[in-house]
Amino acid sequence: MKKTAVVTAGTGGIGLETALGLAAAGFAVTVVGRDAGRGAGAVERINAAGPAHPARFLPADLASLDQVRALARTIADDHAASGEPLTVLVNNVGAMFAERQTRGGVEASFVVNHLSPYLLTELLLPTLTAGAPSRIVNVTSGAVTVAKRVFDAVEPPGGYYGFHWYGRAKLANLAYTLDLADRLDGTGVSVFAADPGGAATDMTDGTMTDPKIVSPALRLLWPLVRRTFERSTSGPASAAARPSLTAATDETLTGRTGIVIGAQAHPVAPHRAAADPRVAEAVRRLSERHAPLAPA
Repeated sequence: MKKTAVVTAGTGGIGLETALGLAAAGFAVTVVGRDAGRGAGAVERINAAGPAHPARFLPADLASLDQVRALARTIADDHAASGEPLTVLVNNVGAMFAERQTRGGVEASFVVNHLSPYLLTELLLPTLTAGAPSRIVNVTSGAVTVAKRVFDAVEPPGGYYGFHWYGRAKLANLAYTLDLADRLDGTGVSVFAADPGGAATDMTDGTMTDPKIVSPALRLLWPLVRRTFERSTSGPASAAARPSLTAATDETLTGRTGIVIGAQAHPVAPHRAAADPRVAEAVRRLSERHAPLAPA
C-alpha cells in the first residue's frame, strides 16, 4: 500500500532534508510551509531525485491555530477521498524569538513549538489511526534542559529570554509526546520524539548569537556557550534530519512507542521532567485551554 508522510516546516533546513529522506524511502511526501515560493522549490528539489511518488506542497502559517485547523481539515479530507493512509506525521516546525511576540494573543514561542504541533496531531489522530500502523514524530531540542518546569500558564514568571522560553515550549511538547504515546498504546499509532542536535539552519543563524536570548546568569558564560554552540551547529541539516528519519522509518522501532531518538539517531533516555506525570497533566490542561480542538 502507498506510504504517505506530512512534514511541517518542510520547505528548508532539517524539514526539507527529512522530506527528501522520506521520499527516497518510498513515501509520497507533503511539505507544509508559509511561503509558496519556497514550497515550490522544495517540491522541485524532491521530485528532481526521481521519487516513487511526486511530492506536493500545502501552504499554512503554523503560528496561526486557525490555519493549523484548516490544514488538518485539508489533509484529513484528502486522505478520506483517496482512501490512502496517513503513514507518518513529522511535526518539524520550530521557532525561537529574540524579543517577546504573540500570535493570537498567546506568546509566540509556545504557539509555534507546542500548541501548533499539538493541535495538528490531535486533529489528525482519526486519520492516523485509520491508517495504522502509523507514526508521529515530534522534533524536540536539547534546550529542554534550561526550561522552567511550571506550566500553570503559557508564560512563566520572570523576564523574557528567548532560548529559555523556546526550551520550555519544547519541554511541553516532549511531555505531551510521551503522554500521547501512553494514550495511543495499542492503537497501532507509534509516537516518537527526535532530537536533531546542533545544525546550521535559518532558525539558528542570527538568533543564537544574540546574548539577550538567555538569562543574565547564563549570559555571563555566553562567550563559552556561543563557541560551543557554533561548533555544534557546524554540521549540515542532512545530518540533523537523521533522528527524524530513523523515528519515521526504522523497522526495528515497529510496534514500539514513547521513545526519544537522540542526535546520533539512537534511542536515548528522555529528559526527566518530560516523563513526570505532573508535568504532563499540567501541559495537557494548558494545551486544551489555549488550543481547543474546535475554535470557540
